[in-house]
Amino acid sequence: MNDSSTTTGTPDATPAAVSVVDVDFCYGSSLALKNISVEIEKNKVTAFIGPSGCGKSTLLRCINRMNDEIPGTRIAKGSILVNGSDIYDRNVDVARLRMEVGMVFQKSNAFPRSIFENVAYGLRVRGEKRANVIAESVEKALRSAALWDEVKDRLHESGLGLSGGQQQRLCIARAIAVKPRIVLMDEPCSALDPIATMKVEELIWELRSDYTFVIVTHNMQQASRISDRTAFFYLGQLIEFDDTAKIFRNPAEKRTEDYISGRFG
Repeated sequence: MNDSSTTTGTPDATPAAVSVVDVDFCYGSSLALKNISVEIEKNKVTAFIGPSGCGKSTLLRCINRMNDEIPGTRIAKGSILVNGSDIYDRNVDVARLRMEVGMVFQKSNAFPRSIFENVAYGLRVRGEKRANVIAESVEKALRSAALWDEVKDRLHESGLGLSGGQQQRLCIARAIAVKPRIVLMDEPCSALDPIATMKVEELIWELRSDYTFVIVTHNMQQASRISDRTAFFYLGQLIEFDDTAKIFRNPAEKRTEDYISGRFG
């Protein structure tokens, strides 16, 4: 899916969807991220790769402040801007931020309620009460997630009755129903079989014209297939960030080459 002819050279001058500027992040007294700076382009797929514990999921969760739920965590230095606004400003409405920056987790977390209500959940939380608007938004999200044709006759059945791959696409539908600008994905295919993985990857590729995707993955083939740009993390540091074709074919750093080639990690 990744077209190497379009992933060479430097990114254009369009404003970044996310700007991470000189960020240090701590779990208690432990420094988990060290001086991270990265610009994530709008309407692109950016992959975070690296061995377990390298900081990639930590940074992902910083972008919608999911780490706020963990006691003792903090950004010790630097800033993170989403569409130009500092999301760690004291006046930021975190609930509203998470409407703009959706999240899809490693394990599909369908709610124990109907397929329809799974997708409608965020709309209702946002305060939408108009039944026709909710119904139209649910259908549109399910169509966008390539799930509508599979579930349109069973919308009032439990979402937990879907297969693992369908549940993950249901979670994607739920995330995009509230029309976020950015969708974060933490190992979204790690629990899926190859066919379900392919469907999710195709979905990400097709939706990138409408959303900015940031995906954490341990799967090197997945990163090379679906991302426009790739960031390699190691021991809490950003080692290299470039066009995906460059990272996988001619990385500038030996540590990047060693990781991609399987010498460690």
